[in-house]
Amino acid sequence: MQKRAFDSRNTAYKSVVSAVCEGEKVKFNIIVPRSLGCCGADFAVRKIDGDRYEKQGMFWAGMNGDDYENWDITFIPHQRGVYVYHFELKCNCGLRFVSKTQLGYGEICEHVCDFQQTVYGETDVFSNLEGGIIYQIFPDRFYFSGEEKQNVPDDRILRGDWGAVPHYLPDENGKILNNDYFCGDLSGIEQKLPYIKSLGVTHIYLNPIFESHSNHRYNTADFMKIDSLLGTQEDLKSLCQSAKNLGISIILDGVFNHVGSDSVYFNRAKRYGDGGAYNSEKSPYRDWFEFYPDGTYSSWWGIETLPQIREENMQYISFIKDVISKWMALGVDGWRIDVADELPDVFLDEIYAHIKSIKADASVICEVWEDASNKISYGARRRYLLGGQTDSVMNYPFSNAIADFIRYHDGRSFIDRIMTIVENYPRHILNRVMTHLSTHDTARFITAVGGENLDGADRARVAAQPELAGESLDNALFLLKTAAIIQYSLPGVPTVYYGDEAGMQGYRDPFNRGCYPWGAENIDLLEFYRNLGTVRQNLDMPRRDFMPVCYGDGVLCFLVYNESEAALCCVNLTDEEYKFDIPENIELNKVLISVGGNVTSGSIVSLSPKTACIISAEDGREK
Repeated sequence: MQKRAFDSRNTAYKSVVSAVCEGEKVKFNIIVPRSLGCCGADFAVRKIDGDRYEKQGMFWAGMNGDDYENWDITFIPHQRGVYVYHFELKCNCGLRFVSKTQLGYGEICEHVCDFQQTVYGETDVFSNLEGGIIYQIFPDRFYFSGEEKQNVPDDRILRGDWGAVPHYLPDENGKILNNDYFCGDLSGIEQKLPYIKSLGVTHIYLNPIFESHSNHRYNTADFMKIDSLLGTQEDLKSLCQSAKNLGISIILDGVFNHVGSDSVYFNRAKRYGDGGAYNSEKSPYRDWFEFYPDGTYSSWWGIETLPQIREENMQYISFIKDVISKWMALGVDGWRIDVADELPDVFLDEIYAHIKSIKADASVICEVWEDASNKISYGARRRYLLGGQTDSVMNYPFSNAIADFIRYHDGRSFIDRIMTIVENYPRHILNRVMTHLSTHDTARFITAVGGENLDGADRARVAAQPELAGESLDNALFLLKTAAIIQYSLPGVPTVYYGDEAGMQGYRDPFNRGCYPWGAENIDLLEFYRNLGTVRQNLDMPRRDFMPVCYGDGVLCFLVYNESEAALCCVNLTDEEYKFDIPENIELNKVLISVGGNVTSGSIVSLSPKTACIISAEDGREK
């Protein structure tokens, strides 16, 4: 039987299948055919952006059967960073390489293709994210308490038709103002805390709540004020305390990369008097922005209503520290950092250290859409995961892998994408990643997998698309439940975008930001999410390891485990019954939750067509 030269995802070849801490040993083992006549082997490693490999001689480690031999080496990285590596063989036929191919495999060939090894710095900081469930709320659309608001600007359109379609067409000047409000508020969220708690939620992530002149509030007007339609400073304090009493922490959206042009800092429209950076070179905020000789200024993605901040400005950094201190003093327990890939390292370093100095287990989550271990932005290799910048990232790699498996049924691709992140991320980060199915920036999952593809369609075309109904809706609900089972099984922190659990539909902004349908929820789906939250809590596995078991066209099975317990996630999207072989020494207990058809378990697991489940297990493998 032919033996594989290397497998970076198998501890028989690599002792640690994840990122490692600086100074931590990693043992590599390769298996070489005797027929090659290998007289020496080198481990070749370099920093990912370096131009020279450091080569270390490997040791002959004995025979592996009659026709193969082992070569190994122990590598100790002493400096944090992202490294790449391969192996070089001195053979009778000349120089050969053990290079990366697919699924973490290494094959002997004549060209170099590197593997990645992330090395992070030592850290003793904590995060309260592990083992939790996040509930994301778009504040204007969740629940209106009925409380009368004070000091509401006159240019806002206050809607009295809760549940209607948000305004989506441009005005007579061709501008989309996002100035219609359904008046959801902080007191409304507080009133619904028991409902949120029933989902097993431990953290609420709020989209921006500071004074802003749009319903999404990503164009901050005043960091030191709660938006008048959302309530008051006392309302936030009350929400934080009531949430804490239920074991829920509040995470705010930190939009620090830009502000609104209609803000106290920039003040282009002079809403705030004659001051502001746009109007006066003597403004205390002038140095926060970059102005050009022609009178224009740097803005986020060229959007003139969002002037870009020079975030390396230490005066601005000091100001944001004051902002963070103020709101954390009222009970805020964490921050999601908007567009973190557009914030310089000095800003992230300073803000992270400040947050942790206030509350050691506060949560810091960076918005990064790609693999955060090797991300490049603005010409620089980012170091989010290497220590001192974040506790977690928004986990689009997992989210996209789930969605694509649900759409296209490619289990092999799913496992490859999940294992890439498992390999590249530090374990403490992996167990805190924010894994969602929908967000305010994406279509509702149920619409994305069940509806017509309207990418590139204009807003009028999207608005005219009818909601899913009948068999199409039933199928989409099954796919959503299946995706949620996968989501809740994976390492990380599952995140529910408000209303997904109630069956809300909608394409991208603004149709994904509708009002929560109080009184018209899909009760079956809601109970499913409640049960799923209970399953997640009862498993009590904040620190999870991940092991693929079986995967193929439309089928998927993986094991998650820690030192004390395990669970098996199985999915069959095919039209036929499928039987999964279970790893040795894994003893299955009971089906915790399922959707679709029948599940039978014993020495094997048998799933009816169109079925998914989570099964608890005892892990008797040697630790």
